[in-house]
Amino acid sequence: MKRLAILGSTGSIGQSTLSIVESYPERYSVATLAAGRNLDSAYEQTIRWRPRLVSLATEKLASELASRLRATGITGVEVLWGTAGSVACATHPDVDFVVSAIVGVAGLEATHAAILAGKPVGLANKECMVAAGEILTRDARERGVPLLPIDSEHNAIHQCMRVGTAAEVKQIWLTASGGPFRQTPLEAFANITPEQALKHPTWVMGQRITIDSATMLNKGLEIIEACRLFNLPPSQVRVTVHPQSTVHSLVEYVDGSILAQISVTDMRLPILYALAYPERPASTLTFDLASLSHLDFEPPDFVRFPCLRLAYEAAERGGAHCIALNAADEIAVEAFLAREIPFSGIPRTIEEVLERTPAHHPETIAGVLEADSQARTRAREVISAAVHRV
Repeated sequence: MKRLAILGSTGSIGQSTLSIVESYPERYSVATLAAGRNLDSAYEQTIRWRPRLVSLATEKLASELASRLRATGITGVEVLWGTAGSVACATHPDVDFVVSAIVGVAGLEATHAAILAGKPVGLANKECMVAAGEILTRDARERGVPLLPIDSEHNAIHQCMRVGTAAEVKQIWLTASGGPFRQTPLEAFANITPEQALKHPTWVMGQRITIDSATMLNKGLEIIEACRLFNLPPSQVRVTVHPQSTVHSLVEYVDGSILAQISVTDMRLPILYALAYPERPASTLTFDLASLSHLDFEPPDFVRFPCLRLAYEAAERGGAHCIALNAADEIAVEAFLAREIPFSGIPRTIEEVLERTPAHHPETIAGVLEADSQARTRAREVISAAVHRV
């Protein structure tokens, strides 16, 4: 029985993980939950799974949850809050495996604490790896802690790389749907609305990741994550636009062989893979081979999607530039959704923040968070200046 800590339990990955637990009760149980701000879902999950520990974002929410549990007669569940609560969830002695799915750098400290505590981690939070991958992979390597990717693209690469050695890999290929604007004329980009950008052609995701897919910055973050997870330089991490989203990623070997991982577009499959590794339990997530009748692959357009170019540049420089790429994007996406800047203002903001970011490689998580804060401040300054110029 593998006992899980689920960081980000009320989000889509967290809920899918709980679905896996429900389907495999003989394999998995819930030890701790970090539930963020969704009090109602946290209450329902606590009633259903009876974890040892639940953490919420604030002391007020934690107090409200504790009151509800007492009123229901539920005992034996410790309720904490904030970063300290998430860290406690990740490092609880009963935890055998940590699912890191808190959105953004908010889950960074808990993920790092899990690694330091020797807990295997399933990574569904690319921002942690982008911002602090140099530290996380170093500490995981030193302690022999497995870092298993849950993102569908990196999970696919992990699967394909099991058949060869690292030295035999020529390059890896991340597939991208191309988002909703793959064929939109460039002159129309200035008028793209948040509503249009939020209509992803193949996946249902949160707002930020959906916008990031539309700008292809999401694929840029995945380039950096892949470099760190698989210890590859940016030159060996390629992107191909694959609108059907059927092939999740490919690995090309030095002998010319290319292996592809194909499966349904259902996040339960990569979650199950990470939880069960190195086993492969039987599942009902079957794939219809008839859907392979037509597959398209094409090179990405770096003019149409400058965020991809910026991500490669940040990946080459590493350190503070990767941190700034992620932080500036998050602030720029918020501004776009609030209609403060146009769609094209997202890459412009990121590029200006990167230009203002000095070369630096933080050695601690505190240093990463400080660099992240500085980049967010720079991004807000860039956006404010752009708004006042209009």
